[in-house]
Amino acid sequence: MSIILAASGFPGVPYFHGEERLAAWKKVVDAVHEAGGKIAPQLWHVGAARKAGTLPEGDVPGYSPSGMNMPGKLNRHIMTQQDIDDVVQAFARGAADAQRLGFDAVELHAAHGYLIDQFFWEGTNQREDGYGGSVQNRSRFAIEIIAAVRAAVGADFPIILRWSQWKQQDYSARLAESPEQLEAFIKPLSDAGVDIFHCSQRRFWESEFEGSELNLAGWVRKITGKPAITVGSVGLNADFIPEPGQRTFREAEPASLDELLGRMEANEFDLVAVGRALIANPSWVDMVQAERLDELKPFRKEHLGELI
Repeated sequence: MSIILAASGFPGVPYFHGEERLAAWKKVVDAVHEAGGKIAPQLWHVGAARKAGTLPEGDVPGYSPSGMNMPGKLNRHIMTQQDIDDVVQAFARGAADAQRLGFDAVELHAAHGYLIDQFFWEGTNQREDGYGGSVQNRSRFAIEIIAAVRAAVGADFPIILRWSQWKQQDYSARLAESPEQLEAFIKPLSDAGVDIFHCSQRRFWESEFEGSELNLAGWVRKITGKPAITVGSVGLNADFIPEPGQRTFREAEPASLDELLGRMEANEFDLVAVGRALIANPSWVDMVQAERLDELKPFRKEHLGELI
């Protein structure tokens, strides 16, 4: 059974393996550089979020630490030690390919209830070996991936790690309930070789812990001393959670950027990621820089099915 095939959970998602596909990615890299930009691929393994039957892979099952996509529901493949080793090496190969193609960095997706996050989350990691139990053990899989990627790309190629408290399976889930717990979780990942932390929130303006206005990225930056990226409904007036009965991201109107800019000026975080607002406005960065905020369009669900 192919670990690479098990990594995909959705039709139409571009792959990052195979020489023909990598040659096409090289054209993307060159075009971005020609326009004066920087680019990093985000390497995924969706793990148990994959449902067997999803095309084009068909009956390949979802992989998981303990056979669960949701806590308590055993309906996925439980990863063996060989499976774990294969995934670690697959991430390392992907990162090495990214460097070879001329990408400027690589981002590892360890958020939102995908595979690495399924190891982090006690709700889906009930293993009794060295990958389960304590937060240190549950972080072992991620640390092995980070270390293998660092070995593959060398000391000077930036590694970004995207992570989140919330999961697609449970928006209220939390890996750390206090700054002390967050430090115990995030420091080993930093020490393993992460250069930049991409801290995913549903709403960037919300403080992460009582007694401080810092958001998740702010706390991670404070603890690690490393650059942090904030994200979460930037430039919009509503978070992404679908409306009842809907399966697409929530529609939203443009919103003020004053709080975002204030937090940046206070050095709470270093970089900002933009999602739905950029989908609705491909030139969002240029428009904001030129102060053309009144021209920004709202995000509508049909934007996910079209190129504008």
